[in-house]
Amino acid sequence: MASGESKTAVLAAVVGNLIIAIIKFVAAGITGSSAMISEGIHSLVDTGNGGLLLFGMKRSTRPADTEHPFGHGKALYFWSLVVAVSIFGIGGGMSLYEGVSHIRHVAPGAVLSDPTANYIVLAIALAVEGFSFSIAMKQFMRAKGSLGAWEFIRQSKDPSLYTVVLEDSAAMTGLVFAFLGVFFGHLLNNPYLDGIASIAIGLLLMGVAFILAAETKGLLLGEGMTAAGIESLRNIVEADEGVERAGEILTMYMGPHALLVNLEVVFKDTLSAEEIHDAIHRVETGITAKHPDVSRVYIEVQSLAGDPAA
Repeated sequence: MASGESKTAVLAAVVGNLIIAIIKFVAAGITGSSAMISEGIHSLVDTGNGGLLLFGMKRSTRPADTEHPFGHGKALYFWSLVVAVSIFGIGGGMSLYEGVSHIRHVAPGAVLSDPTANYIVLAIALAVEGFSFSIAMKQFMRAKGSLGAWEFIRQSKDPSLYTVVLEDSAAMTGLVFAFLGVFFGHLLNNPYLDGIASIAIGLLLMGVAFILAAETKGLLLGEGMTAAGIESLRNIVEADEGVERAGEILTMYMGPHALLVNLEVVFKDTLSAEEIHDAIHRVETGITAKHPDVSRVYIEVQSLAGDPAA
């Protein structure tokens, strides 16, 4: 997944969510709908989260320095975790609070206001959100290839794209909850349903936040390649004519497209120092050619007896 494509999806989400947030708060001010207030909070939080993702993407591209010799790639993982916390605490928490507060303070026999403004705003929000979602999904489908959606999320090392997709999916679902709360609230003349819709939106956001936090945690702790990826590295190493066998292979993603690879390699004992040097170069070239995300390769030369020779 190219970083430029991820950035396009995030930018589209930021612009769309900002427009929607303004419209929703205007409608909420006119109608007093709790669900619309929650939706406004939701869109405002999503706007801020998009900004945090863009900031994280920019910080992650900074070059390595003395204090960060492997670069700043994990900055994106940190800010993605902040986004998850923001969705849970601000988006989900405030929506829950708004819904519970609305239910507790609805007076018996309260007269519901005209819902027309809510319907208009929901229709506009659906159109804008749908456009943003279509851009994110286009990039998402291209990136995941033949993998299933959940399998891709589990394997992806770039959280910026699937974060936007999950946020937009939650936003579309939240619009449905808001519509149902307003519609059935007026149909049944039951103002409590509006608050229930707000609570449902809050729980939805918390669920999305939990998924994002769980995935980002693994990246922050230091995920490596899949078993299939490790096997591919082993095959590349052992295919070289100067290699007797590959030993332990350790990998870690230092960023979305920055994979650190550490190899133990047993070279044939008939090779000279110069021939071992050439073999190391061939192995490194073969690895980076097949796995372009590999940014650093460290090879520990082993003797046939298993003791480090260099």
